[in-house]
Formats: sequence, structure tokens, C-alpha cells
Amino acid sequence: MKSVCALLIFAGCAFASDQKSAPETIFVNGKIYSGVAKSENATAMAVRSGRVLAVGSSESIRKLATPTTKVVDLGGHFTMPGFNDAHTHLASGGFEKLNVNLVGSKSLAEMQSRIAERVKTAAAGEWIIGRGWDHTKWPGRTLPTRTDLDKVTGDHPAIFGRVDGHIAIANSAALKAAGITKQTTNPTGAAIDHDANGEPTGILREDGAMSLVHHKVPPPSPEQRRRAVELALKDAREAGVTSAQDNSDWEDYLVLEQMEREGKLTARIYEWLPFGQSVENLKKMRDHHPLSDPMLHSGMLKGYMDGSLGSRTAALLAPYSDDAKNSGLPRFTQDQLNSMVKDRAAAGFQIGFHAIGDRGTEMALNAFEQALPADKINNVRFRIEHDQVIQPDQIPRYKKLGVIASVQPNHLLTDMNWAEERIGKDRARSSYPWAGFLNAGVQLAFGTDYPVEPIGPFRGIYAAVTRKNEAGTAEYYPEQKLNINQAIAAYTSGSAYAEFAENEKGTLAPGMLADFVVLDRDITAIPPTEILKTKVLRTVVGGKTVYQAK
Repeated sequence: MKSVCALLIFAGCAFASDQKSAPETIFVNGKIYSGVAKSENATAMAVRSGRVLAVGSSESIRKLATPTTKVVDLGGHFTMPGFNDAHTHLASGGFEKLNVNLVGSKSLAEMQSRIAERVKTAAAGEWIIGRGWDHTKWPGRTLPTRTDLDKVTGDHPAIFGRVDGHIAIANSAALKAAGITKQTTNPTGAAIDHDANGEPTGILREDGAMSLVHHKVPPPSPEQRRRAVELALKDAREAGVTSAQDNSDWEDYLVLEQMEREGKLTARIYEWLPFGQSVENLKKMRDHHPLSDPMLHSGMLKGYMDGSLGSRTAALLAPYSDDAKNSGLPRFTQDQLNSMVKDRAAAGFQIGFHAIGDRGTEMALNAFEQALPADKINNVRFRIEHDQVIQPDQIPRYKKLGVIASVQPNHLLTDMNWAEERIGKDRARSSYPWAGFLNAGVQLAFGTDYPVEPIGPFRGIYAAVTRKNEAGTAEYYPEQKLNINQAIAAYTSGSAYAEFAENEKGTLAPGMLADFVVLDRDITAIPPTEILKTKVLRTVVGGKTVYQAK
């Protein structure tokens, strides 16, 4: 090797290089938070072929430059591994912008007003659809009804999903189109609400009920799907998200595939497949795109154990504290679940289950435990998504089974307003147990559940380190909060581990993918309230800038 110092610079150490391995780009004059303890004082990094070539001082990194090397000045700003959102619904986030967006509506009247505006431009008989309403933020916290919608939708069939995606409200025309009457029985794992006269109110709980209407809605066009995905990816790169673990429709995955072929995919995507499909179909879907592609591939199977706390459909071991006759809606029997998990795990699939209630979690853990021999179980990295109502004795089972806790700390900013009402103080005390997981050696992965919550990571980091609302006036069991380094790790290296990519991304070290984000402040050195004000200045994927603030 030649004597020019620096193919591999890390914490000031240099090794030889030659012209052929010189960096294509060097990023200098920054404050590099690599996620690796030995590089705390690094200010620069070199990138070649989409990967980190070297990390060190600006002086030493500049020595690597050739006349063709591009030099990017980071302006002294904090630079860290790109955020890896471990739980997204990208296409849904884009469609939220294309359809009636009800996020943030502060009352039923505001919801009606937004819908009425859309009706003004709708063609005769056109379906009116949208999502994002949250009755827990309205005066009285009363669920809407079909008659509330009928007042503004007229003859248009209409259905609107709640913000969590686990209940929807349909108007009379939509119920008629779906053939839902007072005689319609509840689908398995779902429910249709009825009024005092036995008539459907329009509230449909969980997919089994909502799908009765959704199957009547004309599917989006390819052009609409493309636009929705483009809008979601724009949100992601502006938020500093360089990787997303995504649960969208197969048709949306094909859109992502086309965008990659065009060189327009601006985030790395780990796409999830539907757990309920046959093993044969799942294998065909998995094999459709190379699993070795670092920009796009599928792998995990996503299934649902239950619903949500906000909708009172999360499956609990004991009834809701504010609804004594209700323990939620489990999606499977234990025997049925065990059989399906065993078959899919044997076929080599990673499996992740949405489980918010402690009963849903218990069912998932039981199925995982019987699926594989003890010496094989850690190889598949089973996951539980959300992990909200947790019994203390369930945490050691996560550790024993190697189950990853894939959580969205930003949910607490909403849920803390009513979670204790739903589950009572005893269960609340051990709910959202982030520190409890880490202290037990359970791997944490952070995400947002976009578009249930915004895709920006800073609300989640703030929630993780404070357990307080955004105003700082209320706190939720602070013993479960994390320190800032733990929160960042969960959003970067922890999420990478959750998709078998910890040797590729999540830290900024030589050989790792050059995915990073430049921020306007050092989030490790400011008061927690300031984290909420953080702005992304630059997002880089594979050494290429995909977003730069104006």
C-alpha cells in the first residue's frame, strides 16, 4: 500500500490509500455523531461508491481529496446517521394528502366542513374518502355517526378512517353499497356498531368490518399511486429519514420498484408482506425483487393481533377500565395463530405483529415460542409492533425469544391524554415500557407509524427522553424515559438491527452506507424542549444529497 495517509481514518488513525480508492466526496467542517464511541471528535468524513470511506478530522480527510473530489462544507452543523423509521405506511401517508385530510380537525363541525369542501368538486356518484379524524381531541369525545356524514355528503358514498386506522365512519350511502344493515353480523375480529334501534351507526371496527365498505371503493389509478408514493417520500427526506420499514399495498411496492429503476427512489425501503397470504404466494412475492438490493426489498410479514387503545379495540387480558364489558378484539384464536406462525417461520420469514394490548402481546409471544426450536429462534428476529400495554412478566419473554420491541414513542404524546382512563393506573404504570425493555436487554427499534403520526423523528425523540407532552405540562410515568443516546440508537442502529441491516447502516463508520442527516442543532447537547424545534438541513442517501433546506 502507498504512503498517502488515509484509506481508513477513524478517530484520528490513518491507513494507506491510492488514487483508485480516493473519495468521490468529502464532507468537512461538521460535528459528526457517528453512533460509534471512538469517533466523538470527528468533524469530517469521506465517501466513495455510496459508502463511508473514512471518518476523522477535517484536516486529515482533506488530505484524501483529489482534483475530482467534491468537497461539501457542513457549516459546523451536527451530522448523524440517517433516521431509519421502523414502522411506516408510506402510501397511506401520500393518499392522506390526495384525499380528504382530517388530521388535526378539532371538532365534528370542522370534520364536516373539510368533507363538504371536497364534495363541492366531486363528480356525481363519486366516492368521498379520507382519514385522520380523532374524536378524543373533540369536545365531548363522541364518535361521529353516519347521519353526521349524511348532512354534508348527500348522495355520495363516503368513508373516513380514524387516525389510527382501526375504525372508520361510513355514511348511509356507503353502508347501502356494502349491504350493511341491522341484520349484518360482526365479521371475525371486527365489529359493526349499532344504535338503540339496532341500526348501524356507521362506525366500523377493524379490517373485517371496514373492508365490507372498502371493497366497494374503486381502486386508485396507477397515476394516483405514483403521486401518493412521491408525496410520502418527499415527507421522508425532508424529515431526515433515509430508511423506512414500510407496510403498503403490493401495487405501491411495484411503484417503488419503478422509481428505483428511474433513479428516483430517495429512501431505502424494507417492504412488509401480508401475513395472511399463503406461504406459496409469500415466497413468490419475496422472490419478486432481489433480497440483496440495499435500496429496496421485501422480507417481513406483517400481521395484526388486535386494534388500538384509542378505538378500544386493542385486545386486553382484563376489560377496559372505562368500558367494563369490553376487552378488545383479537384477530385470531391462539391455535390458528400458532399454526400460521410455525409455517411461515419455517419458510424463513421474519414476522412482526401489531400488538397494542397485553392480550395481543401474549398471543404473539405464545406463537413465537412454539414456532421454532430454541437454538433457531433468534435467527428470525421476531418483532412486536407498538408494545403499549405490557405486563411486567412479558418483558423477560421478549428477551428469551429474541423479540424486537418496535415502538413509536410519538404515540405517547397523543395517548397520554387518555391512556390511564382506558387501562387504569396499575396497567398504565407498566405501559409504554421503553426503559424496561432496554434494561432487560430487549432490542428497541423506533418509528412513527406515519401517517398515524407525522414522519418527523424529533417528536419521538422528545417523547422518549421526557415522557412529557409537547407543552411540558404533563408527564407519563417518567421512570420509563431514555437518555438521548439511547433514543438516537433506537432510531438508527436499533432500527437497522430490526431489518437485519446493522452491518450496513445505523452508524457512520468505514464500510457502512453513507446515509446521514445534517441538523441545525446538536440534539445531544440542548434542553429536551429544543429538540422539538430541530430542522433538517441536508439528507444524504448513499453519499448523494436527496434533500437540502433552502
